[in-house]
Amino acid sequence: MNDIIARPFVAASAVAAVFLLWGCERPPETVKVTVEQAWVRLPAAPGVPGAAYFTLRSNSSPMALTNVSSPQVERIELHDSQMDGGVMRMRPIATTEFPDAGVMEFKPGGKHAMLFGIDPAVKPGGKISLTFSLNPTGQIVTDADVVGPGGTAPGHAGH
Repeated sequence: MNDIIARPFVAASAVAAVFLLWGCERPPETVKVTVEQAWVRLPAAPGVPGAAYFTLRSNSSPMALTNVSSPQVERIELHDSQMDGGVMRMRPIATTEFPDAGVMEFKPGGKHAMLFGIDPAVKPGGKISLTFSLNPTGQIVTDADVVGPGGTAPGHAGH
């Protein structure tokens, strides 16, 4: 007789425990991507592409950078630089997946964005608006600092 009374009690306790644990779960974190330290180096000669560098951080995986665009630039291509037989070579990349750590760096000597047809009104000390297209989150717009040919990241001179 006690066994008949105990079974429903045990079952009800198990269901209650499941609901309590379910209620303790945190809501899913909002997917967030940030752009840090965005800057553009202007070309030394007219008609030559400039380059953009930046760091992207994501709290979600999988995440991919699919495109960068700007109203002040005719065309932007993503490239990667790698040593090949003692020669630095660039190759275009279509989509860049974020690494598991969620940090993607575009920096001199590595991944970078090539800027073709930069508006002549863009000058060192100014800004360029960059739009980052990300899959699956959409777009992020940021302003990148502009430096002259041979310039380094703003605030990093001599580093």
